Amino acid sequence: MSSYASWAALCGLGLGLGLWLIVVNLPGWRKMAFADRIAPHVRVGVRSSRMLEDSWHSESGYSALGQLAAPMLLQIKRLASLHSPSADTLRKRLDAAGLDMSVIDYRSQEIVYALTGLVAGSAFMAFAAIQYRVSLVLSVLVVVGFGIIGYAMRGWWLGEQINRRARKILTQFPTVAEVLALTVGAGESTTGAIERISRICHGVIGDEFTKTLNDIHAGTPMVQAMQHMSDRMQVGAMTRFVDAIVVATERGTPLAQVLRDQAQDVRDASKRELMEVAGKREISMLVPVVFGILPLTIVFAVFPGLALLEMSY
Repeated sequence: MSSYASWAALCGLGLGLGLWLIVVNLPGWRKMAFADRIAPHVRVGVRSSRMLEDSWHSESGYSALGQLAAPMLLQIKRLASLHSPSADTLRKRLDAAGLDMSVIDYRSQEIVYALTGLVAGSAFMAFAAIQYRVSLVLSVLVVVGFGIIGYAMRGWWLGEQINRRARKILTQFPTVAEVLALTVGAGESTTGAIERISRICHGVIGDEFTKTLNDIHAGTPMVQAMQHMSDRMQVGAMTRFVDAIVVATERGTPLAQVLRDQAQDVRDASKRELMEVAGKREISMLVPVVFGILPLTIVFAVFPGLALLEMSY
């Protein structure tokens, strides 16, 4: 491969990276944080335009080039924190995924994935060098790119494990909450209801309730053990569920009705999510209709007339 092709490949890589950053930061793809959504409604006072202030550059602290590069740097920082979090954050993500491994074991797996990517990239470039002339710069970039992709794949797979476990929890949670409500309504204590759930329930929530019951038997207060369970799961529904139990226990509210309300809230949230997914699938189904079936229909409708016109001449 000539030097011109290598520079063209580098330019294409830069163009693709720039287009990817633009697409990722579009409003339709960018997920707005809760604080950003409520900020316009809770802001006190009216701020004047920063363009009319003389201290605009001094307030920002960066030059114009730095401000232009800030979105890209923020995106890189977010990706770096996602694929290489701190030890505490990584410990929480491993607990959310239900993985019984230490942080050192996970880091070792990341290194193994990166080395696998380097070996795959080296083998790919070796086969490419046999067939074509490959420049050294392009070979190094491809090998390093394969290593980075291998390293990032471990973080991506950890995120997939967390999402799958969260979906299983949300699927099982309404039934578990109803059983807890029936058990507490029948006169058993909260600890007795947790013990019954740990015996009859199987799956992710059953394992978590078993761990919570073991913590209670080890001497941990029931409220604190439940909070530890919600911290391990890191699911919004379970966090609200545990908070409701804590508040009901502290204030003497009837616990059975609270549990039924929590189960109903999760079912309603599942219905809303199903409706959102159905709406998105309807839009996706329009793509083959508009770009595939509709052009073919127009061709079949117009082509016989064009054929007759050609025959008449």
